[in-house]
Amino acid sequence: MFEKEGMMIDEAPMTYVKKINSHEFLLGHGKPTLLSQVDIELTERCNNNCIHCCINLPEDDADAESREMSTDFVKGILTEIASQGCLTVRFTGGEPLLRSDFSEIYLFTRRLGMRVILFTNARLITPELAELFARIPLGNLIEVSVYGMTSESYDRVAGCVGAYGEFRRGVELLQHYQVPFFVKGPKLRFLQDEQEEFEAWAKTIPSMEHQPPGYSMNFELRSRRDDPLKNRTITKLRATPEESVAMLSRDPLALEEMVVFCSNFIGPPGDTLFDCGAGHGCCIDSYGHAQLCLPLRDPESVVNLHDVSLKSVLEEAFPVMRQIKATNPDYLRRCARCFLKGLCEQCPAKSWMEYGTLDTPVEYFCEVAHAKARFLGLLGADEMGWEVENWRERVERPARSVEG
Repeated sequence: MFEKEGMMIDEAPMTYVKKINSHEFLLGHGKPTLLSQVDIELTERCNNNCIHCCINLPEDDADAESREMSTDFVKGILTEIASQGCLTVRFTGGEPLLRSDFSEIYLFTRRLGMRVILFTNARLITPELAELFARIPLGNLIEVSVYGMTSESYDRVAGCVGAYGEFRRGVELLQHYQVPFFVKGPKLRFLQDEQEEFEAWAKTIPSMEHQPPGYSMNFELRSRRDDPLKNRTITKLRATPEESVAMLSRDPLALEEMVVFCSNFIGPPGDTLFDCGAGHGCCIDSYGHAQLCLPLRDPESVVNLHDVSLKSVLEEAFPVMRQIKATNPDYLRRCARCFLKGLCEQCPAKSWMEYGTLDTPVEYFCEVAHAKARFLGLLGADEMGWEVENWRERVERPARSVEG
């Protein structure tokens, strides 16, 4: 209410900002955006040589560095991504902080209005970088990978001496500048004795007070298919189906979510290969190639962004690729008919990493999925997922009591 020329006038307050949910946010005069998030692999080089890693090259690999996207090319890609309505960019690698232009790329991304997700081992966090993240927040938590709670265990996993000390300094800098982050790590047998300490330490991180650390345990093979020896090592490090079930059963909330997921999203895929989110977003490798998803580096399914626009990839190339059908007889006999597809990690990317094809069943992931299904009560002891006729009845009811 205010006074004007002797009159008292009621005036409703003006609304300058309207809060909406992210899924309601549309650019381009109400048209749905082509992209909600893009993954950009800034480099394949890493200052770690982790024993379980699916993609890393030596940090001093001059050939790889010479082929990486230039600063201007990355900025051009980011500009095009923003024009498609993208709200979030995830920077990964290798170790993205190895790029000498990382701060420049980061600032450019934030000025475009996009949030940033950063995957890092934290070894290269400097006071200047931590201060930058504090002054201009990413908009998301930094995701820090942790490979052990002692210098002996950490350096063993990271494959280099002194890595643990640099990781701890990096984390301490993030904490000093109050930059929010959370931690995750590999589930390795020789780290088992440190798991309790790791999880207790994670609880002391302000942004993780009510969030347990994430784990990886069903490790992917080399996505460049470039190191048979490393692949043999990774295979030996993978969790067994029994260990995968044990990890699932220790978290009642995860188990409950798994039961709900199974009741809604699993079923035979038929000959459709890409029944996942691959190609609905976009991943860009270190050298400027657009990929349906980051692990899928099959030369027949990547597009060089030096030659075509990102928009044409999203509107033309990716939709065609997503129509590719399975032709492998073994896949059609098993995976195409298996109602555990949503529970199984079998996908074209996994087939590519394991066998160099898009539709060869990956035995390891099949075994893990069947072990989980039996634990959840979806399968009998001797049943296989592709043999079950009444699968709808099984997934429509609660598969297993969480208390059980």
